[in-house]
This record gives sequence, structure tokens and C-alpha cells, in this order.
Amino acid sequence: MIKAELFVKEKKIVGFRLTGHSGMNEYGKDVLCAFVSSAAYMTANTITDIIRAKAQASVDDGYMYVRVYDGYEDRCRDILSGFELHLMNTVEQYPKYLEIIYTEV
Repeated sequence: MIKAELFVKEKKIVGFRLTGHSGMNEYGKDVLCAFVSSAAYMTANTITDIIRAKAQASVDDGYMYVRVYDGYEDRCRDILSGFELHLMNTVEQYPKYLEIIYTEV
């Protein structure tokens, strides 16, 4: 299962951590993992390379972490809210393979 932990500060998303694999199919053929990963990479790349916000970002197999630094949350709010909406729509279709967790930071 993919666990999507969304970091919330003052009721706004300020980052996320993705862990795990969906297990829907074998590695390299899992379209749900590819779907979530693609959205996460687009979100992270928009924050770091397009908006040029100060953020911490790291990635590894089955893991991605993105956290926007103080002072940049408002500039990144729309892309992070869009990512949240994308995950919420996806979890409705695949509740056995994706879970969203909210953590106050």
C-alpha cells in the first residue's frame, strides 16, 4: 500500500511524504504506483524548479519527501492543494492500495 502523509500547518498543506508501493501489480507494471509517482514528481519539480521555493526534497525507491520552508507556503499552496485533490480522487478509486494521512507540523 502507498501511504501518502500530507503535512499540514495552519490548515494548509506544506509538504508530503510518500512511502511504499501499491502492490496492485509487479514492479515495473504497477500503473497506480506510476500514476502517484508522476503526480508527486510534478508537484516536487514545480515547487523546486518552477516556483523556486526553498524546500527540502528527497527520493528513494518507494519513498519521496517534500517540505516547503517557512515563508514559501503561500507560493506553493495551489500546487500542493492540487496534489492533495489528485490523491483524494485516486484513493476513492483504489482504497485498498492508497491511504492518505494528515500530520500537523
